[in-house]
Amino acid sequence: MALSNVLIIVLNTLTFILSIPIIAIGAKHDSNDCYRFLQKPVIALGVFIMLMSIMGIVGAACKNRCLLWIYLVVMFLLIILLFIFTIFAFVVTNKTAGDIVGNKGYKEYRLGDYSTWLRRQLEKASNWEKVENCIGEGKFCSDLAEDYPVSKYSSVTSFSQADISPIQSGCCIPPSACGCTYVNATFWSPCSNTTAGTDCADYSTDESKLCYGCDSCKAGVLQNITKEWRKIAIANIVVLVFLIIVYSVGCCAFRNAKTDSYRSKPYV
Repeated sequence: MALSNVLIIVLNTLTFILSIPIIAIGAKHDSNDCYRFLQKPVIALGVFIMLMSIMGIVGAACKNRCLLWIYLVVMFLLIILLFIFTIFAFVVTNKTAGDIVGNKGYKEYRLGDYSTWLRRQLEKASNWEKVENCIGEGKFCSDLAEDYPVSKYSSVTSFSQADISPIQSGCCIPPSACGCTYVNATFWSPCSNTTAGTDCADYSTDESKLCYGCDSCKAGVLQNITKEWRKIAIANIVVLVFLIIVYSVGCCAFRNAKTDSYRSKPYV
């Protein structure tokens, strides 16, 4: 068997193994995972890579020209799609968001700081309803209350140094501009400046509502999504380089299979 065929079998075996955790991550359900609508594409990608790897292994092992040709076409399309998605991911996450207000240790987020496309995807009724329900049923705000009890953080000055997540900042507490008085981590007295923005009127002292309907809550969610997309985009660069190497080896395997088929033809 030609060296290129051996290499493509080895590389596709590695790709097959790597596709397993991708599928597992996509299928994983976590009580604090509020982006489940993003899981199906991850599962689809993992299954696609797995099937493509099997096709490459079988094609190289059997020196099947037809299977290798289909494999190379699919691989080429995957490389193009990943390249486009990587560029797109960097474009829609190119803005830095989050401002430290006053002497706070955490940031506050504004919905307008994020790309229009990301906002539209999140604000779709079917998506946001799931995310909002997840935040309400999850432990984001209850964890905030447990991590920063009023016994240790009795004043807004002490609480302002809290290291909290974007979702906790946007969904559990009102924006500073609203002029709310701190009582504890998840309870602020009714805002005195309700005209400072729509979030000020939307904020509720009811722990089942808090600021879940606020734009700042959506911004906090988008901040998390943006960070994840950045990680995915960077990982895609590594995957692209690996796939290009595999594709190059696959081309050599296809050429070898073509040469062998000519040699195997009987002379007349």
